[in-house]
Amino acid sequence: MKAGIRNLIKNIDVVSVTGEENPVIDSIEFDSRKVTPGTLFVALKGTKTDGHDFIVKAVESGATAVICEILPEKADKKICWIKTNDSAKALGIAASEFFGNPSSSLKLTGVTGTNGKTTIATLLYRMFTRLGYKCGLFSTVCNYIVITELPATHTTPDPIELNRLLADMVREGCDYAFMEVSSHAIDQKRIAGLKFAGGIFTNLTHDHLDYHLTFSNYLNAKKSFFDSLPSDAFALANIDDKNGKIMLQNCGAKKYTFSAKGIADFRCNVIEQDFRGMDLRIQGEELWTRFIGDYNASNLLAVFAASELLGGNRKEILAILSDLRSVPGRLESVEGTGGITGLVDYAHTPDALLNVISTINKIREGNHQLITVVGAGGDRDRTKRPKMAAITAEGSSKAILTSDNPRTEDPEKILDDMEAGITADLKRRVLRICDRREAIKTAVMLAGQGDVILVAGKGHENYQEINGIKHHFDDREELKAALQLKNNK
Repeated sequence: MKAGIRNLIKNIDVVSVTGEENPVIDSIEFDSRKVTPGTLFVALKGTKTDGHDFIVKAVESGATAVICEILPEKADKKICWIKTNDSAKALGIAASEFFGNPSSSLKLTGVTGTNGKTTIATLLYRMFTRLGYKCGLFSTVCNYIVITELPATHTTPDPIELNRLLADMVREGCDYAFMEVSSHAIDQKRIAGLKFAGGIFTNLTHDHLDYHLTFSNYLNAKKSFFDSLPSDAFALANIDDKNGKIMLQNCGAKKYTFSAKGIADFRCNVIEQDFRGMDLRIQGEELWTRFIGDYNASNLLAVFAASELLGGNRKEILAILSDLRSVPGRLESVEGTGGITGLVDYAHTPDALLNVISTINKIREGNHQLITVVGAGGDRDRTKRPKMAAITAEGSSKAILTSDNPRTEDPEKILDDMEAGITADLKRRVLRICDRREAIKTAVMLAGQGDVILVAGKGHENYQEINGIKHHFDDREELKAALQLKNNK
């Protein structure tokens, strides 16, 4: 794949172009270690490193053009130098141009919010696949090009990988693509240059403040996604969240709302539910689903609404919706014995934990216990740790605080932060077991006939990250093994 630099930068806000006039570009990179002869190198100001410090290395490795915000004092005239005020945005636009603007050749829908992104994006991918279309998916769990599974290293890939995968989707004949759009990706301009057919807002709660610093910054990052949608796209917002209406303010796209509580363009309500599923009424139509929880009712409503807005037939949508299964690690049932219900969920924010625990407490019967195992990730927002512990202790019969992904932090200190949220009257319900495997075993040991065990925080993840090393660890495997061991005794 080759392109002239003038074509790649035609839609970028350029301050100046100097040096070589229009070199042919063979590749685009923002990592100087990947530069080869014929590369366009884009110098990004990152959170830990500044790409401007590696311009010399990139040129030495053969870069023929450089996009940057600060020109070097000695700029080689054999190189094409493009100065801009926003290298991150320029990278997204240039990458899109380099790969032939693939997002314009299919219908791309972005899903953003704190919780529900993975469920909604994945179910939309499954929905339109079942409707007979070829589809692509970008998600926290996995990426898909039609039926080919690709590992996901980030919720939203970098602009080069993103456009490369979109181009692959177009080549494979995809009609639709569905993408989780993280606040980091929006803030870092990873989606710059993409054309979206629609955007969906789920909710906004306490998360990622280690990165955004304030809730206002977090909200504004999400809102900027909707502000950038084109006029022929749809903007679908959950107005059960007070921030839903804010997302639609000043948005130039066609605006739609959904609600599981009040008046909206798309409405639903839960008729009844148990651990097998729930009866829903969506737009006056009743259906049974394999999901549980009010928040999942909202997620399914978003899937229904987006499916209609993207041209799906209502009867077909409802029929498929009733047959869809949960996403891995999202209130996923783990086969147990002895009448114990085992559940694994990705809930790793205060709001997500509250939703999951509230759902279980609505369904569990009589004096049966809810035993919850939960931790908090290291090198992430510390302020949510005591809140997560408090919510778990308040809503559970027994709470076991344990290690999650400690990363480079001391897991015992993470647990100290969590325990700070436990009031004196709740301490009797709380155990502290740093070893996650032992914590899960203890939960199973404490459980009896009819009890529910929730292992929260890691969901689909099959590793535990400790001091930069990922060790195999799957909550579903551990819970299943502990339940089987209990039954065999």
